[in-house]
Amino acid sequence: MKPRINLFANEVGTRIGKRIYAVSQVIQESPLPKDTQELVQLRASQINGCGFCADIHAKDASAAGESSTRLNLVAAWRHSTVFSEAERAALALTEEGTRIADAHHGVSDETWALVRKHFDETQTVALVSLIAMINATNRLGVILNNQGGSYEPGALADVAS
Repeated sequence: MKPRINLFANEVGTRIGKRIYAVSQVIQESPLPKDTQELVQLRASQINGCGFCADIHAKDASAAGESSTRLNLVAAWRHSTVFSEAERAALALTEEGTRIADAHHGVSDETWALVRKHFDETQTVALVSLIAMINATNRLGVILNNQGGSYEPGALADVAS
């Protein structure tokens, strides 16, 4: 299958892409741990069926030193022993925040309490914003039919230039 449209071959698309990247940069520069950021983005991308974003975040995480064991277990994080309590809280928030339409209760108070136990206010703002942004980019990827598989680690930085 081919992508439906090249977002970056259009002036408006390029401007939107650069702004999405700029917001992502603010989150990346936040005190939210980098490994947590990649795990969250990978999990949301898996849930949303965005092969393009799943490819990006699995490869970027691997290039940054994340183990294949942890990357392979992200989809089954509840049934694995390789994630910290803080990462588990972030992954739970990711799932509940991503599945808002499926989970009529939205984000549970229990999950929110776990997140607040492990992350300070700035990290929590970054985490919530990260979940919102990856869901937005997943939707762009799926709607535009962008395919995963050919991403080279670090290539997203080219968008900003």
